[in-house]
Parts: sequence; C-alpha cells; structure tokens
Amino acid sequence: MAIVSGMHRISGAVLFLFLPLLLWLWQESLASQQSFAAFKSVVSHPLMKLVLLGLLWGYLHHLCAGIRHLALDLDLGTDLPAARVSSYVVLAVSIVLTLLAAVALW
Repeated sequence: MAIVSGMHRISGAVLFLFLPLLLWLWQESLASQQSFAAFKSVVSHPLMKLVLLGLLWGYLHHLCAGIRHLALDLDLGTDLPAARVSSYVVLAVSIVLTLLAAVALW
C-alpha cells in the first residue's frame, strides 16, 4: 500500500516535470503542417516512444491511484485486506491500460 502511495506522488512529480515537453509536443502538432511533420519525426523515434509510454503509464497510474485515494477518503476499503487488494488492482489496471495503449499506438 505504501509503495502505491509513494508511486502516486512520484508519478505526479514526474508528470509535472515533463509538462513542458508535453506542451511543446502538443504545440508542434497543432501549429502548421511543417511543425506537424517535425512532431511526427520526433514522436516516431523509438526512444521518444518509450518516454511517452512511460509518461502514459505514469498518468494512468496517477489516475487509478487517485481514484483509490478518493475511495479511501470516503472510508471505502480502509480495512487492511481491502486496502491491499486495491493497491494490487491499481498496479494491474494501470499496467494493463498502458499495454493496451501501447499495442494500439505502437
């Protein structure tokens, strides 16, 4: 449970730190046809695909863990066995969603 909570904080910080890159990519994709071509060349690089896939997992993990934290704030699943199960569910769901997105986008 503590690992998932810590990963929630770390994923939020990493997403915040990579926000300038994501905003730049978004701006490049919308500015013009030439900038969209540059965007496509940057995003098609295998290393950038891995970085974006990692950021996607961070986002999905942060989202799932945030929903879990909201449920805990509502006093849902606060007993130890339920909290452990929800931690595993957060990890499993975020990984499965990331793999599905990777298959669809790669």
